Parts: sequence; C-alpha cells; structure tokens
Amino acid sequence: MTVARTIRNKAQTMKGRITEDLGRVTRNRRLQRRGRIDRISGSLKQAVEKTKDAFRRNGSGTR
Repeated sequence: MTVARTIRNKAQTMKGRITEDLGRVTRNRRLQRRGRIDRISGSLKQAVEKTKDAFRRNGSGTR
C-alpha cells in the first residue's frame, strides 16, 4: 500500500466523520448520510488495501 493511498483513504474517512457530525449538529439528514457514506467508503478502501498487502507479503497473490 502506498503512502498516498493511505493518506487519501484516511482523509476521506475523516472528512466523512466531520460531515456526519456537522449533519448531526444541524439536523440535516442528507448531510449525515453523505458523511456516513464517505466514512464507510474510506474505511472499506483502507481494509481492501490492507488485504492486498497481506496477500502480497505471503506470496499467495494471483499472477
């Protein structure tokens, strides 16, 4: 996993968390939903990258 992808995924997660909290404070459901989607999307991307790295380290990746 490259450092750039890690930073991008974590930034998306943090942006989603902030947006979700802002939506909660302003009682804007659409903003909350958008934030939740960003947060979960960033977390999933990070998990996929970690899984890819695990397979690469073990040498059991597809070729």
